[in-house]
Amino acid sequence: MVDPLLHRRNLLRVFAGAAAGLGLGALAGRGALAAPSSPTAPPPPGGDVMVGDVPSVPAPPADWRAVAADVRAEFRWAWRHYAERALGRDQIKPVSGGHEDFFAQGHPVGLTAVEALDTLWLMGLDTELEQAVEWIEGNLRFDIDAPFQVFETNIRMLGGLLSGYHCTGRERLLDLAVDLADRLLPAFTRSPSGVPYRYVNLATGQVGQPETNLAETGTYIAEFGTLSRWTGRSRYYEVAKRAFEVTFTRRSSLDLLPYAVHAETGEWLNRVATVGPPADSYYEYLWDGHALFGDPDLRYWYDVLTAAILRHQAERVDGRLWFAQVDAFTGQVTDRGQSELASFYAGLLAESGLVAEGRAYHDSWNVVQDRYGVLPEGIDYTTLGATWRGNQLRPEFVDSALFLWLSTGDEIYRWRAWVHYAHMKRTSRARYGYTVLDDVTTTPPRQGDSCPGYWWSEQTKYYWLMFGDVRRFDYRDHYLSTEGNLLRGAVH
Repeated sequence: MVDPLLHRRNLLRVFAGAAAGLGLGALAGRGALAAPSSPTAPPPPGGDVMVGDVPSVPAPPADWRAVAADVRAEFRWAWRHYAERALGRDQIKPVSGGHEDFFAQGHPVGLTAVEALDTLWLMGLDTELEQAVEWIEGNLRFDIDAPFQVFETNIRMLGGLLSGYHCTGRERLLDLAVDLADRLLPAFTRSPSGVPYRYVNLATGQVGQPETNLAETGTYIAEFGTLSRWTGRSRYYEVAKRAFEVTFTRRSSLDLLPYAVHAETGEWLNRVATVGPPADSYYEYLWDGHALFGDPDLRYWYDVLTAAILRHQAERVDGRLWFAQVDAFTGQVTDRGQSELASFYAGLLAESGLVAEGRAYHDSWNVVQDRYGVLPEGIDYTTLGATWRGNQLRPEFVDSALFLWLSTGDEIYRWRAWVHYAHMKRTSRARYGYTVLDDVTTTPPRQGDSCPGYWWSEQTKYYWLMFGDVRRFDYRDHYLSTEGNLLRGAVH
């Protein structure tokens, strides 16, 4: 199985292995063009050297819909390999053609099929969608005597089932979502503080690992709240909000939150504040909870914390905006590393009305994309040097590009998403699908052998929505979760 610590909200080293990447094929147009610079982006420092031999990206076709068609074709091709070789397993291994379990060894739950549901629907791949739904309806059960990570199970499985129900109306998907949420509830209700434990046994309700973090305690309100809205059972929303309240009320005098917390006591276990993992989606879901449910408490908590982050963590290096790790109680900078996962924050800032800050932060990450082609897992933002050289098919940069595009209408963000897609296709395409990379600094980048479930739910969906005129998606009134699950905005 995949080690439960190796998930997209932690900084990771990727799986070993090697294979040759494939090119861009028919989409390679005339002329090599880079994405146009944003007006707010400073020039790169003199003397910077490209890492390895990063090929230029061809100009996209004159019509973005041709790119969308290519994205759809690639997704369908990858799905057919998954369905042929690994349907019902959690994840395909795209280089070897094998498969792997994600949550618990020997207990697959069809993670990829669940994560792909709404993307298949949005792309109009209805035959493939029916294949996924039929497997889920006929085979998926949660009476599993094994510990499951609550956070990952929520954003991936519960969110996937809810988005699948939202798109298809298939009642069995909602029934499974209710069953799963009820099995996750002991992580909250058995905690003396209301802060959830990291693990729960889905069959027995036994909980474990009280040493936890902000992301794993505060990334529930979207899925749990949606379930409360659709079922009329307020308990789900209430436990998710309570977990937020416990940590917010313990904020420092600077209005900052350390990222490590003990579920049983609510006490902090460290002093470091970060917008990256393992805190990132905590802030995302404060805003999302307000956006989805109009809760004024969540908006107030988000505003207080965001103001403190901008005051104490934001800094500019060579004119570029970054967010340092700081001591939550003194504001002293403790580290200037930056995880690729933190690039999501540009989109969140834009969504919450801080468009200038979101633009500036995305500009900073775009310089890194221009330098490496594929973003490394981590960088030292004072030098832009890669600190962790792999890439686990990360979606956060293009996630932010989507929300900045929706917020501003600026075509620069479609250009940046095109560059992201082109480099992914060039480096991660393998014999049986798309794989993580071990090292983005080698020539060519060295492939691993794993396709994360979120690839099916996140960046492929973001590409499709940006490049296509998707009739099944409401571009004005929608909600996409931290895992890219569509919980509002399906157009039938």
